[in-house]
Amino acid sequence: MRILDQYILSRFLYNFLSSFVILMFIFIFQTIWLFIDDIAGKGLDIVIIGKFLFYLMPNLTEKVLPLTVLLSSILTFGSLAENYEFAAMKASGISLQRSMLSVIVLVVFLGGVTFYFANTVIPAAEQKIYNLRRNIAKVKPAAVIEEGVFSDFEGMNIKVDDKFGKNDKYLRNVIIHKKSNLQKNNTVIKAATGELISSEASDIIQLVLSDGHYYEELVPKASDERKRYPFAKSDFETYTINIEIPENTQDLEEERNVRTDKMKNISRLKKDIDSIKENNLNVLGAFSKNITTRMGAFVSMAEKDSTLSTNGMEPTLDKDIVSSSAKEKDTVKTTSDVLALYQNWQQSQIISAAANSISNIVNSVSGKKQDIQNKYKIYYMHILSLHKKYALALSCIILFFVGAPLGAIIRKGGLGLPMVIAIVLFLTYYFIGVFAGNYAKEGNINPVLGAWLSSLIMLPLGIILTRRATADRGLMSFGHVWGIIAEAVGKRFKRKTS
Repeated sequence: MRILDQYILSRFLYNFLSSFVILMFIFIFQTIWLFIDDIAGKGLDIVIIGKFLFYLMPNLTEKVLPLTVLLSSILTFGSLAENYEFAAMKASGISLQRSMLSVIVLVVFLGGVTFYFANTVIPAAEQKIYNLRRNIAKVKPAAVIEEGVFSDFEGMNIKVDDKFGKNDKYLRNVIIHKKSNLQKNNTVIKAATGELISSEASDIIQLVLSDGHYYEELVPKASDERKRYPFAKSDFETYTINIEIPENTQDLEEERNVRTDKMKNISRLKKDIDSIKENNLNVLGAFSKNITTRMGAFVSMAEKDSTLSTNGMEPTLDKDIVSSSAKEKDTVKTTSDVLALYQNWQQSQIISAAANSISNIVNSVSGKKQDIQNKYKIYYMHILSLHKKYALALSCIILFFVGAPLGAIIRKGGLGLPMVIAIVLFLTYYFIGVFAGNYAKEGNINPVLGAWLSSLIMLPLGIILTRRATADRGLMSFGHVWGIIAEAVGKRFKRKTS
C-alpha cells in the first residue's frame, strides 16, 4: 500500500503542479487585460510592472487554487479509471476511499496552506498593490494624464492634446477645469504648452503653463450683486500651479495605514466588526432619537402620582375630587376635534406647519438613509471577508471530493472532457459565490450565508458523487426511473383494454 499511495500521490502532484502553472498563466494574462490602462503607455519600467503582477498573484491564488484542485483530482482519478487501474485495485480488495487516503491528507494540508494565504499573504499583497497603484501617479505625475480626454489630476480636470519629452513631462494644448469648494466649475485655464516639474526631494509638483488665458467666475458675497455674474479674465506668459503632495509618497512601496476589508487578517476583522457594529448602532440610535424628538411622538408617560395609590395608605387628597377627576372622560377623539378648538385662519396655519414638519423629517430620513446603508454595507463586507477566509480553505477539500469520484465515474483522463467538466463545475461554484456575495453586501441575505453558499451547494454534490463512485454506479442512472414510468404506462393501457 505504501508503494500504491506514493504512486497515486505522485500522479496527483504532477497534475496539480502542471494545472496550477497553466491556470495561473491564464489568469495573469486575464488580469493584465483588466489593468492594461494602469500600466500601458505610462512610461513605467519593467521592474515596476513586474512588481505589479507579482503582488497580484496571491489574490489570483484565491481563484486558481480551487479550480486546480478540482481539475487535478478529475485528471488523476479519471486516468486511473480509464486505464483500469481502479479495477485492479478493487479486485485486490482496495476500496476507493482507501486509494484516496494519501491524496486526502495532502488536500487537507493544502487547505491549511490556503487558509494561511487568505489570512496573511493576500491582505499584505492587497496593501502592496493598493500603494503601488496610488503612488505611481505621485512619482510619475504625467502617468495619470491621458491624451485627448479629461483626466482627474490632484483635484483638477486636465486635458492635453499631446505629451512628449522625458517621462512625458511636456504637455501641448492644455485645458484645465478647477472646481470650487461647492464642486462648481468656476475656473478655466487654457495654455499652449505646459511642463510638469517634480523631484523625489520635494513635496511639491509644479505645473508650469506658458502662453495662455485665465478665466474665473466670481461669486460676490452680497445677494443683490449675484445677478450681475461678474468674472475675471487675464492673459499670461507663464503661470505656475503648485500642487502639494503628502510627505514620503515618493516610494512606490510606501506603507500607509490604508485598510479595507480585503487588507485585514482575521483578528483585525473581528475587532473592526465589533467596533463598526457598535458605531452603526450609535449613529442609528442618535438619528432615531433626533427624529423622535422633532416629531414629538412617543412621549414618555408622566410618573404616576403616589398620592392616588391605595396600598394600605390613606390618600392625602379628597376622595371625592380624585374620583370625579378619574371618572371624567376626554371629549377629544379625532384630529378634527382638535382643529375645531381653533379659528379657521389658525387651522390653516397648524396644517401648513404640520405639513412642513413632516416634509422636513422625510427629507432628513431620505438624506440619512444612503449614509446608513453605506455604513452597514461596510459592516456586511467585513463579515463576508471574515467567513470567506474559512470558506476558501474548506472549498479546496470539498471540490476534491467532487472531482475525485467524478473522475472515477466518467473514466476519462487527459485535457478533453475532464477540463470541460472542471470548468463548468468551477464556474457554477464561482458565480454562485459572486451572486451570493453581492446580495450579502447589500444586506439582502445574511453575509455568513453569502460566504458559505457556494460551498454548501457543492458539499452534497461531493457526498452523492462519492457514494455513487464507491458503489460503482454511473454518473446518471435512468434505468430505475424508466422502469417506474414503463410500469405506470403499462398499467394504464391494461386498465383501458380490460
